[in-house]
Amino acid sequence: MNSVIERLQTIPTKIDLATETLVSLAEAAKSIPPSRNGRRTHLSTILRWILHGVDGVRLEGVRLGGRWLTSREALQRFAERLTPDLGANQPMPPRSRAARDRASARAEKELTKIGI
Repeated sequence: MNSVIERLQTIPTKIDLATETLVSLAEAAKSIPPSRNGRRTHLSTILRWILHGVDGVRLEGVRLGGRWLTSREALQRFAERLTPDLGANQPMPPRSRAARDRASARAEKELTKIGI
């Protein structure tokens, strides 16, 4: 029981109740386009995103009375944090030693082929 209470105390709550558009978890689920085979996101998925997160990123949520709420803005922030930056400024990951050796052998073969 204590782990549940501890988990609830660590849920991010950056939602500003005065300025953000609050939505129920059911409304949040309906606002997400269908995924595989046209299946809608279930409201328990939204709750799991709040309580456990995805890849270390949690959806912001607040509990008012007996209801969980999130906001449209929190959904936007959640999506932005989960989406990788695919910009040109990202360095290429280093190649493995085997990949470098294969590339070196190919280059050596081509250079030998053209007489260098």
